[in-house]
Amino acid sequence: MARLGVITDGISREFEHALEVMTAADLEYAELQYLWDKEVGDLSESQIGKAQDLVESYGVTVSCISRHNFAGLRVGETELGDANHQKHMDGLKRSILTAQAFGTSLVRIMSFSREMILFGMNGADHWVVSQGAWNRLLELLEPAVQLAEDEDVELVLETGNNAMIPSAYLGRKLIDELGSSRLKILWDPCNSLYANEPTFPDGLEALSVEHLGQLHIKDARVDMPRATVEFCRLGSGDMAPYLEPLAASLKAQQWDGIISLESVYRPDGGDFEAGFLESVPIFKALFS
Repeated sequence: MARLGVITDGISREFEHALEVMTAADLEYAELQYLWDKEVGDLSESQIGKAQDLVESYGVTVSCISRHNFAGLRVGETELGDANHQKHMDGLKRSILTAQAFGTSLVRIMSFSREMILFGMNGADHWVVSQGAWNRLLELLEPAVQLAEDEDVELVLETGNNAMIPSAYLGRKLIDELGSSRLKILWDPCNSLYANEPTFPDGLEALSVEHLGQLHIKDARVDMPRATVEFCRLGSGDMAPYLEPLAASLKAQQWDGIISLESVYRPDGGDFEAGFLESVPIFKALFS
């Protein structure tokens, strides 16, 4: 059975308050992204020590170190080992050390900035394909995968709405072509709606549970022609038709990974904590 948690800064960047709220909601697994004034992976030694004490005090388990490694870089403007690439490799190294300090083996990476058309034929390859972008992505991620193998951690690459890997399908293709057991997908099926990929059955079947390293769950109303998104209470947006069959299929396949509620919904007149409190009962009912 899956294990349930939350990305803590979706409740609050004040880490102790986030732990208070999540444990009151009976969630055990804390995914760390931003704590206090810093992104995880950039915390000072004293901040790491303080966070370790709080994790122990509240009896939670850290599920994943989720720094935005390799987010926002354009593959066509990045060379292997150049200053920008090295900066993100250094961030990944710090993230791995942080993961080891918190006793987790999962470290998130992102997949650079999105190129819309990677493959094509019958003339599309000449006119609209971003030639070489896919192969460059593989080249730029190879050192990260090698580092994970050397350090005995597991990279979970998130499907991002503005990333080179926006869909479960492309996530599986990336894993197959890089060929490392240390790379899995941190699947955010709501993000994959931006790639016009239905969560179920399409997304789950394309990825398969053996390649699913972690799962993010949120809900939104997506209007791609108007370049607009509205986050909403879980079960009230475009994810609504997929949530129950997704949960049922994961249970039937006995997937025992970690599912994080990504609490990014802020109701009118409320804050993100209020959004969390609206969605967490539905989250637990679906995936417990």
